[in-house]
Amino acid sequence: MSSTFYNPKDKIKIFNTVVDPVSEKESREILSGFLDEGGFHWIFTPNTEIVMALRDDAEKAAVMNEADLVVPDGIGLVIGSKMGGHPLEERVTGYDLSIYLLELAKEKNERIFFLGGEPNVAAEAKKRVEEKYGPIVAAEHHGYFKGAHRGYENSEEEAAVIRAINESGASILFVGLGFPKQEQFLLNNRDKLENIVVAIGNGGVLDVLAGKAKRAPDIFIRLHLEWFYRLLKNPSRIGRQMAIPKFLWTIARNKKAVTVVKENRGGSHES
Repeated sequence: MSSTFYNPKDKIKIFNTVVDPVSEKESREILSGFLDEGGFHWIFTPNTEIVMALRDDAEKAAVMNEADLVVPDGIGLVIGSKMGGHPLEERVTGYDLSIYLLELAKEKNERIFFLGGEPNVAAEAKKRVEEKYGPIVAAEHHGYFKGAHRGYENSEEEAAVIRAINESGASILFVGLGFPKQEQFLLNNRDKLENIVVAIGNGGVLDVLAGKAKRAPDIFIRLHLEWFYRLLKNPSRIGRQMAIPKFLWTIARNKKAVTVVKENRGGSHES
């Protein structure tokens, strides 16, 4: 992390992905501190499926590990880290951090830009959020535009999106393009985002805020069975959900897949 106010703990590396061993409470404090500090900070929220994908792409993982805060958005990561002898504190979801950012925006008089989803999804999310939190959403744009994240380099459509974000005056950016497109968008354009202080790639959060999708019932969330609920609702996800048992089986066979990355003022090193 590049923040001056936060003294990072040693990080946990699972395969190629480095994760911050922070609680949800600590993550909230960090987000609030980022907004107070200024500058640009981006939040990466990998789940088990993403960590497995990055296991086979060390180069992409190294780029993702540059994020200012990486939280374990998947109970499989928490279980796997314990199996490997270097436990993460708890699951910290991108959804919950996104909701907290809505609360922070209201509290600190910040504005948010919604980017992503199908046409009209971000607009509906804006409407519903402002009914609850007030006028905290500066502007929105759907995710169906040509950009480098979709293989269109130097696209005028992407340039127009960047201008819209900058002209909105928003300091918080939700990017709901799905992994890895949302992260690629942020990495490609972070130097062009003039006012954004906190950016988070948060997948389908806008769909939930717009009422297009529903989060799992509380009982599934408390039991860490959101993945099972999504599978029940959409059995075609079975292939994707197999990443979880494959992940845990791989760690069970090789516990050295989980290591500690020591943090110090001179940089990071593994142990």
